Amino acid sequence: MTTIQEYRYGSHPSQFVRMHLPVGDHLPVVVVVHGGFWRSKFGIELAEPLAADLAKFGVAAAAVEYRRVGGGGGWPTTMADVARAVDHLATAGQYVAQGRLRLDRVAAVGHSAGGQLATWLTHRESLRSGTAGSITAASEFVPIIGAVSQAGVLDLIGGSDEHLGNGAVDDLMQGASRSVPQRYHHSSPLEHVGDGARVVCVHGDADESVPLSQSQRYVDAALAAGDPARLVVLPGVGHMELVDPAHEAWAICRDSLLQMV
Repeated sequence: MTTIQEYRYGSHPSQFVRMHLPVGDHLPVVVVVHGGFWRSKFGIELAEPLAADLAKFGVAAAAVEYRRVGGGGGWPTTMADVARAVDHLATAGQYVAQGRLRLDRVAAVGHSAGGQLATWLTHRESLRSGTAGSITAASEFVPIIGAVSQAGVLDLIGGSDEHLGNGAVDDLMQGASRSVPQRYHHSSPLEHVGDGARVVCVHGDADESVPLSQSQRYVDAALAAGDPARLVVLPGVGHMELVDPAHEAWAICRDSLLQMV
């Protein structure tokens, strides 16, 4: 039996987490970050089916809503929101879960734009002190021990140059990579490889929304820097199959998460 509880991590309507809690104690946690090119037209409904499925496997699944472009989000708000949502697992999250969460076993999964956010969360310890999401800027810090990126936009500079999502990266960063390079360095997971982050990138080779090269570039750079990254290429799989709980593509992502936690 699964129960659903919510907690807020801010006063904005989009600052909340919906937790899917199975029975039992000492529950590992998976943070589920939805995609939608960081735009407000897409929301937590994309993450909820995955969270519900994870809970069936004994995981406390925290589906995160956050401020998006067109709804108060963008640089640096969106990144700060997901970091704050995770850190609130130690307070509001434990409260609604009645203290049953294992905060030393927290992983993340994210699709598309959510893949950028989930992977970025694993790199928080390498962020410059005092910047959005850095551990020095947090009153509480809950580390992410690993992430599964589902067709994630992991190279924001490349995504800007490639005009992914009809300019979605530029909209998020409020400028092109050449005009605000420090923002891109802070927010692009590719810029933080070498800090030991454990990331599995799952990507279909028939994806027409986010090219496979996004995951390939990240994993190549991470492995060259000594990080335990891994790329799983799914033949004939497109973009949305990864978030279909009935599809084998999601099962591969879920199994990778369960191995982490």
